[in-house]
Amino acid sequence: MNKKYFWGIVVVLLISGGVLYLDLKDIPFVHLIEAAKNINVIALFAVFGLMILSYAFEASILAVLAKRKNEPRRSRWAFFRIPIIQALFNAITPMSTGGQPSQLAAMIQIGIEGGRATSILLMKFIIYQIVVFFAYVITIITGFNLVATKFAGLAFLIAIGFLLHISSIVFLLAIFFAYDWTKRVTNILMDLLSRFINTSRVAGWRNGTLEKIDTFHYESQKLRQEKKKLLLSGSLTILQLLCFYSVPYLILLTLNVSADWVSVTQMNIMIMMLMSIVPIPGASGGAEYSFQTLFATFVSSRGSLILVMFLWRFVTYFFGMILGILGWIFKPKKISSTLDD
Repeated sequence: MNKKYFWGIVVVLLISGGVLYLDLKDIPFVHLIEAAKNINVIALFAVFGLMILSYAFEASILAVLAKRKNEPRRSRWAFFRIPIIQALFNAITPMSTGGQPSQLAAMIQIGIEGGRATSILLMKFIIYQIVVFFAYVITIITGFNLVATKFAGLAFLIAIGFLLHISSIVFLLAIFFAYDWTKRVTNILMDLLSRFINTSRVAGWRNGTLEKIDTFHYESQKLRQEKKKLLLSGSLTILQLLCFYSVPYLILLTLNVSADWVSVTQMNIMIMMLMSIVPIPGASGGAEYSFQTLFATFVSSRGSLILVMFLWRFVTYFFGMILGILGWIFKPKKISSTLDD
């Protein structure tokens, strides 16, 4: 791991540690002890199990998409280490930009040819975005009013995150269902930009965007032809996200806090929207603040709230980093494909 990623880890630890210090400095230690006494150990282990299950479902998606006739059998660890390595690099790079390249590197390490690995990741990305699209839309329709009423400032940021996510997903869906129209609109937009920006720069953007549109369209059409893989991968993606989004609810149960699963999950999904616009590795600072603000609805004790926030951040973030480091260190045997790609 190079110095850039090392310093990414350092930045994340410093910011998260600073936020935790500011939260703890005015809270008597005895209050934290009292909150910790309420921890249900069995439920706490279940929280970590739920997070591991989320990674396992994601690994299964990759295994399903990679499977083909006469393909050599690879170990479960070979696929499981791909999402945990992604979790590591998502955590230590701004806007999670390191996740996709790290997955590609991990797939090449287990013997999947680069072009095919890229194709598999694109198919997985398309399925994920479609499932997330429905999750975000349903959440905004059913739960945004509560946040807008009580937390106007956060609601504005969540709305921005939602619009950014939805605009990118709608663009992908347009490529999927209206390929020619999408290319025409892209060319019109680039023509408009060329009136205000250097034409050679716009030409580079045009070529890059049209190339990506062609690639996504090709992969989406290939995915449509493999309906069994599409349905199975979509189902596994739903299970993966259900596990991930349910972590805060289970953490509240760990501290014997009574809460409604639907409301807690809606809040968690909206935090994910907000985190997407924080340009710091792991959205450090913004994630902790938004979690405390929104989840104060469910937890009345300040000490319990800080403990819930710490457990949530550790399980969904630092736990993935630890697993990702182990995944990066312990490489499986490389098994090359026997078929031509």
